[in-house]
Formats: sequence, C-alpha cells, structure tokens
Amino acid sequence: MNKNAEALKKGDALLIIDVQNDFCPGGALPIDEGDRVVPVLNQWIDVARKKGVPVYASRDIHPLRHVSFREQGGQWPPHCIEDSAGAALHPDLDLPADTVKITKGVRMDKDQNSAFDETGLASELRREGIQRLWVGGLALDVCVLATVIHARIECFDVFVLEKATRPVSPVRGEAAIRKMKAAGAHIID
Repeated sequence: MNKNAEALKKGDALLIIDVQNDFCPGGALPIDEGDRVVPVLNQWIDVARKKGVPVYASRDIHPLRHVSFREQGGQWPPHCIEDSAGAALHPDLDLPADTVKITKGVRMDKDQNSAFDETGLASELRREGIQRLWVGGLALDVCVLATVIHARIECFDVFVLEKATRPVSPVRGEAAIRKMKAAGAHIID
C-alpha cells in the first residue's frame, strides 16, 4: 500500500470521480487504462474504511440528447446515459455501503464536469468537517481537473492521487497536472 494513504485522518475525505463503465475499456468514451485506477482506489478505500474517513463518489449521468454530446454540438460521443450499463460505477470498485454519491451532468443546458458544480458538495463537506480531499478517478484532464480546481476555489486542501487517475490525452494530462499544481493542489505520486 502506498505510504501516503496512511496520512488519511479525521477531517479528510476520499473523493472518487466518475469511475464508470463508459470511461473504461469497452465503454462509449473509453479512457486508455481507465480500469487500472480501480485497484489503486480500492487500496485507498480500504485505508479510508479502517480510519473512519468518509468516501464520496461522483457519477456523470446524462439525459438523452445532452448538450455535451456531439449530436447536440458538444465535444463527446453519447456516454453515461441515465439508467444505462455504461453509467454504472465500475463493478470492481469496492465502495463502502455508506459512500455518498454525487450525481452531476443531469442538466440539459450545460455540462457539469466538476463534482462541485451545483451539487451541494461543498456545503456537505463543510457540514461534515472535511478540510482535506484525496482525489482520484476519471478523467484526469476533464472531470478530475475541474473538480480539483473547484475544490481549491472552495478552499479545500487537495491531494491528487496520480496513480489513481488517467487522462483522455497524455499531453492534456500533463497540462492538467500543471494547472492543479498552480491552483495549490498537491500531486501524490
């Protein structure tokens, strides 16, 4: 286990971003090696359970004809359509029963890449006394990036679990790491 996971403590939360079937190999919008984040995240989940650290998991859930889909002028193929197998969280992700799930992307008029975008997540975390977020998931250069930047704007201390995330594009992934560092996030190797 990564020694960094032992740093989890009271006031922390593990935030898993969009580890869904459509973002893994064989899905509608597959991220290269997207499924490889699952075992790494499961190790972090195990430590979080043992230490009493809450786990939050966001889900990208879209209605049909969502504004982010190419057919509607967006940049992505249809993906994570509500009630579809592709929208389900990866079956090997070992989420605790008390995981708080955040649904985003349901608005018809805009995309919601950040788990904080009109979800009430910041209020929930503050209510629970969370100060530090440990973040992994998919994709590094899209929803992880947006969530980390938003978390920093909300004044949370953020640790990005680099081995627990993958980018859509390696070049954009490198740029995302630079942007997150510039925003004050810590990148954990």
